[in-house]
Amino acid sequence: MLEVKQVSKLYGNDRGVHNIDFSMQRGEIVGFLGPNGAGKTTTMRMITGYLNPTHGQIWVDGHSMADNPKKARRKIGYLPETPPLYPEMTVQSYLRFIANLRDVPAREQKLRVGEAIDKLGLQGREKQIIRSLSKGYKQRLGLAQAILHQPDLLILDEPTSGLDPKQIIEIRQLIHELGENHTVLLSTHILPEINAICNRVLIINQGRVVLDERPEHLGRTMGETFEVSLEVKGPRERILTELRSLPSIGEVKEVDAPEAGAALLAAPTTAALVSSEVDGVASPTSADAPAESVKLLVTSADRTEDIREAVFFRLASAGLPILAMKRESLSLEDIFLKLTTDEPADTSSISQEEGDTDA
Repeated sequence: MLEVKQVSKLYGNDRGVHNIDFSMQRGEIVGFLGPNGAGKTTTMRMITGYLNPTHGQIWVDGHSMADNPKKARRKIGYLPETPPLYPEMTVQSYLRFIANLRDVPAREQKLRVGEAIDKLGLQGREKQIIRSLSKGYKQRLGLAQAILHQPDLLILDEPTSGLDPKQIIEIRQLIHELGENHTVLLSTHILPEINAICNRVLIINQGRVVLDERPEHLGRTMGETFEVSLEVKGPRERILTELRSLPSIGEVKEVDAPEAGAALLAAPTTAALVSSEVDGVASPTSADAPAESVKLLVTSADRTEDIREAVFFRLASAGLPILAMKRESLSLEDIFLKLTTDEPADTSSISQEEGDTDA
């Protein structure tokens, strides 16, 4: 659907972006991340035809943005960070105006406007003046104008910026629904938004793509060690012995381990204090008290092997109940910070590392 091949944008001697290279398939929702000034907005403006690249090629559904810009643009719906609205117009008159701009046939305009209003939840506001809309409804209207001509590719730049939590949830849901019929490139600073609606992540830093991966594969791409947090009920030493006997386990660490002797200082139950026999039946002793749970962090021996199944069967066969098991992994926030705060690669052939001023 979209191909960006070795695209660069130079501003005099300064670089906006350098050799950006990625593609998108139909039906993908791709999150486009990067710190301020990384080159996100410059890249999106080149994709939509608002800027011409200094080098490289952009194709939209097989149409070159350089050779067939009109055909390529017809395939794109664009929502900039500030929606391109006319505050003195009504919702309906604005959408009809956009339909004319987008060359929607006159016989289809009424139907298209009605469909956009229904899809974006603007019913009942058709006659309302745009300046009187809340920010959330202005974002909805911005999305409506972006999809009015039924584009194959949607470019959304910070679509939830400045919205309250309720509005953010609503717009995310709308984007998720739009992704069923459109390919979506979504720029955002809100990292949980990527996890919520995107099936692929692009991270750009200092004008270069530094990560292109599906969210579920991010840890593997970053060389993450396979670790599992456990809570197991039973005697501490027995649990540790069972786990350390597994060849697939490299390291076992206790989490919030109790201080030495803490178990002995715990107040005994009344039953534990009684060791006499009543009617020939021995009373319970402290050894019969319910076992405490132990919290552990377990690491794979080869750093990548999934050890959860081996851990489960070993502890189950030993009669040690697992109360909780969770794979520990790097968050998107951790990965973003790692990739955008490390020292950049050598780019001595480029006069300066930063020329883009996008927010």
